[in-house]
Amino acid sequence: MINHPTVRRLRAAVRLAGGPGAPPPPRPTRRGQAFDVALALFLALTSGRYAGIADPPGGRGLLLLVPLVPLPLVLRRRIPLAVLWTVLPAALLVRHQSQDIAYSAGVAVIVAAYSAAAYARRPAALLLGLPAATGALVVLFHDALLPHFPNGVIAVLVLVPVFAVAYELRMWRRRVEEGRERLSALEREQLAALRHAVELERTRIARELHDVVTHNVSMMTIQAGAARKILDTAPDKAREAMAAVESGGRAAMTELRHVMGLLTTDSEAGHDPAADADLAPQPGLGRLDALVDGVRQAGLPVELTVTGERRAVPPGIELAAYRVVQEALTNTVKHAGGADASVAVEYAPDHLKVQVTDTGGRPTGAAATGNGRGLLGLRERLAVYGGTLQTGPRPRGGYRVTALIPLESS
Repeated sequence: MINHPTVRRLRAAVRLAGGPGAPPPPRPTRRGQAFDVALALFLALTSGRYAGIADPPGGRGLLLLVPLVPLPLVLRRRIPLAVLWTVLPAALLVRHQSQDIAYSAGVAVIVAAYSAAAYARRPAALLLGLPAATGALVVLFHDALLPHFPNGVIAVLVLVPVFAVAYELRMWRRRVEEGRERLSALEREQLAALRHAVELERTRIARELHDVVTHNVSMMTIQAGAARKILDTAPDKAREAMAAVESGGRAAMTELRHVMGLLTTDSEAGHDPAADADLAPQPGLGRLDALVDGVRQAGLPVELTVTGERRAVPPGIELAAYRVVQEALTNTVKHAGGADASVAVEYAPDHLKVQVTDTGGRPTGAAATGNGRGLLGLRERLAVYGGTLQTGPRPRGGYRVTALIPLESS
């Protein structure tokens, strides 16, 4: 539930609203900066005009400060709260100079308060600043009378806020659209990643099924063909061959149940402990003897040699090494009938080496069922563990398959 997409979106909304983990505000655009400079200068010039014609009762000392009151608005997007708390005391300080100056200072306070509400990231400080700005406006406009402006000035005073609001709305729409596009792009990336993961899982399952089915079915085909040929002349040997077919079929079903069990979750098919007990563990190097015996029963003489000190290796590497031997012997049975084969497993301090060789022979009827995917799947399986696979004919005839898998030094 914590990583649910809806929860993540709510967290993002809280951050955008100014929560503790809020991201920094977006960098102002050049147009926005130019607009803020123009607005601050316009208000400063207007305030300076009022200061030039004012006749304050207490002297003209503070009149020099009047044009400076709106100048902090240049930074209203970057540091809105600091701008608000700078404009507020300055506006209250010059309010006694004249009614017009108090009015122009009030306009600067309004702009600063709007900027704080629009761009501030700290809600607590904003809740303190806006009431202060409201109180300041009450004080500034208490005795201020709306001045009489020429028609052109009135038009400017009306149009500037209208254009300012329109500009802000346009920027807001643009930000919303950009956010929507980023969200759509993120959803597309997540969907593509999900599809890629599904394809990888399908490839893994197809490779596993290929390794399981090809070997056992090839052995069953060879044994069944031999039993058919000697059924009349040597029924005892025919019965042994059919028993080997039966054993191969059971082995195939056991491994298929294991592979298919990986595809079925408890919520889909219900959890059955008895069914789990029937599933054999993934084959490893400890089952090479049984694998070789099965191939020998199919009529292929195989010699198994293990050198080096046996050591525990990760289950995935054991399975990969087992599949190398299984695929290589299957190909020998299919493509090199009448050959002899040998399997050599070497435990080295920093690697595991598996080599399968044969002396060469003639293709059997099962050779037509090959599609070349077995060796490709083995290379991909070994690459997961940093291993390599080398295949090719031997100089004196026959074929060699060599797998080298790195191991951690013990």
